[in-house]
Amino acid sequence: MSTNRLYFIDAVRAFAILMMLQGHFIDTLLDVSYRDETNMVYKCWKYFRGITAPTFFTISGLIFSYLLIRAKQKGNTKERMRKGLVRGLMLIGIGYLLRIPIFEWLIGEFRTYFLVIDVLQCIGLSLILIVVIYTLTCKKTLLFSIIMLLFGILIFTTAPLYRFLELNEVPLFFANYLTKANGSIFTIIPWFGYMCFGAFISTLFYRYVERPRFKLAIVSGFIILGLLLIHKSSLLFIKLYYWFDVNLFKEVANFNYLYTRLGNVLVIFAIFYLFETYIKQPLILKIGQKTLSIYVIHFIIIYGSFTGLGLRQIFGRTLEPWQAIIGAAIFLTTVCFIAFYYVKTNAFVYKGIRKVIDRIKGN
Repeated sequence: MSTNRLYFIDAVRAFAILMMLQGHFIDTLLDVSYRDETNMVYKCWKYFRGITAPTFFTISGLIFSYLLIRAKQKGNTKERMRKGLVRGLMLIGIGYLLRIPIFEWLIGEFRTYFLVIDVLQCIGLSLILIVVIYTLTCKKTLLFSIIMLLFGILIFTTAPLYRFLELNEVPLFFANYLTKANGSIFTIIPWFGYMCFGAFISTLFYRYVERPRFKLAIVSGFIILGLLLIHKSSLLFIKLYYWFDVNLFKEVANFNYLYTRLGNVLVIFAIFYLFETYIKQPLILKIGQKTLSIYVIHFIIIYGSFTGLGLRQIFGRTLEPWQAIIGAAIFLTTVCFIAFYYVKTNAFVYKGIRKVIDRIKGN
């Protein structure tokens, strides 16, 4: 299977990580007085910022699942599954590591903020869940495809049932994966739903990418379904509410950001896949392949991981719009430069983790 047909995936990842960088920078540092919901520029920026996380989760589910099911052709499924589990655990570990307040711990101050869940923990746990589900389906692509699609629909449609979930009796370490009540930024539900849809899409590429008219079909399908989800999914759930008198459907329709954001993601996929030939540039692909390094570096610089001193602590929300825009451009360039030239490949980290695992097995 020719890998050049999937170059658009790295381009989408590059788009998502750059959108995340500028989004975090401006949201963290822009003066509060300029956050005017009636301002068209700010409103447009906020809307596109809201697409970033759904895009990143969906594309992560797509690329991981695609490599996982394609490993069956090469006969190294077990190796790919092991890599997936290791990567999942590594992402969870890095997610916690970035929130360690070293100086607070040194003086004996321990806060539960360290246990809040963010993007990395959610993606890490999602990768592990995908491996588990793939194993339970006996590595049958069709069954895996159907189950991931159903899981995605189920998670999104039942969102009103767990949106304000509180788990006071559950240990904080586990509760934070399911509820935002304690400060978690992301929770495994509903965000695993985007990973599920990404996994489902990966099975379409796996089964049909070599077909002559696949690109035309998938791009058309992404655009049509995406626009329907954006503009008509709420209406569909209202009709389902009237037909079946199930209040859950009305609640979904009244707060339907999950399906509408999925529609945005599908349109983005269509655009990037359609113009894949033109965006298949080395710099763009390299950014897409360095997303973890870029994320870690940006997190340290903005939020002051370990030291507690970052741009947020130094400037706060004090920048004017022109300062925030210029600063964001400099910030993106700086973070990417560091990731390209001063951070060793993640293979080094994997190698270290594997050595530890091998030693444990040896004992």
